[in-house]
Amino acid sequence: MPHDFMNPTLYIITCIHCNSFKQLNQEMSIIYRLSGSVFVSILLFCYPTWTQSAKCNSQDKKVLKEIEKAIAIPPYFQSWTTDSGCCEWYGVRCDEITNRVISLNIDDGTVVAGKIPDAVGDLPYLKTLIFHKCPNLKGPIPESITKLKNLTTLWFTNNNLSGPIPSFLSKLKNLDYINLSFNNFSGPIPASLSELPKLGYLRLDRNQLTGSIPESLGNLALQSYIIIGHNQLSGKVPQSFANADFTTLDFSKNKLEGDISFLFGKKKTLQTADFSRNLFQFDLSKVEFSNNLIFMDLNHNKIFGSLPEGLTKLELQTFNVSYNRLCGKIPTGGRLQIYEQSAYLHNRCLCGAPLPACK
Repeated sequence: MPHDFMNPTLYIITCIHCNSFKQLNQEMSIIYRLSGSVFVSILLFCYPTWTQSAKCNSQDKKVLKEIEKAIAIPPYFQSWTTDSGCCEWYGVRCDEITNRVISLNIDDGTVVAGKIPDAVGDLPYLKTLIFHKCPNLKGPIPESITKLKNLTTLWFTNNNLSGPIPSFLSKLKNLDYINLSFNNFSGPIPASLSELPKLGYLRLDRNQLTGSIPESLGNLALQSYIIIGHNQLSGKVPQSFANADFTTLDFSKNKLEGDISFLFGKKKTLQTADFSRNLFQFDLSKVEFSNNLIFMDLNHNKIFGSLPEGLTKLELQTFNVSYNRLCGKIPTGGRLQIYEQSAYLHNRCLCGAPLPACK
């Protein structure tokens, strides 16, 4: 992906348990750039503690102990002792000047149980809040987090959280990163999320969301990332997305329908497009593509027409148009003959390499 290094606001990046830098790189290949030159802010916890001053704000320490009492199963919190500074505790990071807690990262699923306590809203300087891989963490997102006016990163992934995605998240005006994937959230996507002026990364995939995509989501910041695949969303993609410019769009494995050709275009910055396993229906023949596009998966839809010659000019790393209604000869050139036959199978009458020759 192209990177913009002009005057970046660079934050520290989190490795959720650093036994897998490969996994981190895969995640960051998608979220490396949010909006303009602002990079994702998530904290690196590659060691049990963060080396810094032992000083600790007494109120922050009290709140952290309340959180521990509500959800902890020893020994994950064994470093959280009353005779040590909370800035040295595992999963906690403090500002080096003020010693106020600015990041809380709970990422060990076997030792956390219960609901996210209301006390998380009593850390007023918190910028990053992470609950990751905690299958025994259940219930809704507490409304108390609306008190976290400095919060930029909300990462609740691979848990067992449920209930609706709350509309009150729109009160956190500094949020630029929301990841609520791999939970049991249900109901519609709140239209109010578009009221977050800095939001550049929205990931809600692998939940049980229903309803249509809000029209207002097309108003997010330029070059945003929207990943809402593997839900039960239905209806048409709003026309507001035609005027937007996204870097990543993932609508895969839903029940969406209609024409989405307007999501493509030569002047778009779209790099990753996964619209697979839906009910999309449009003529692919005259669709034009941006040279930025490196991932396109359209499999299992009702797309018709032929493959446009413009595909030969792309450096697509991933390409799949199988299980559609396409016909005609596969254009020769570029990378189109490199892909496996499986990328083209089960269409109406596609032919030519890598499929059998046209008759």
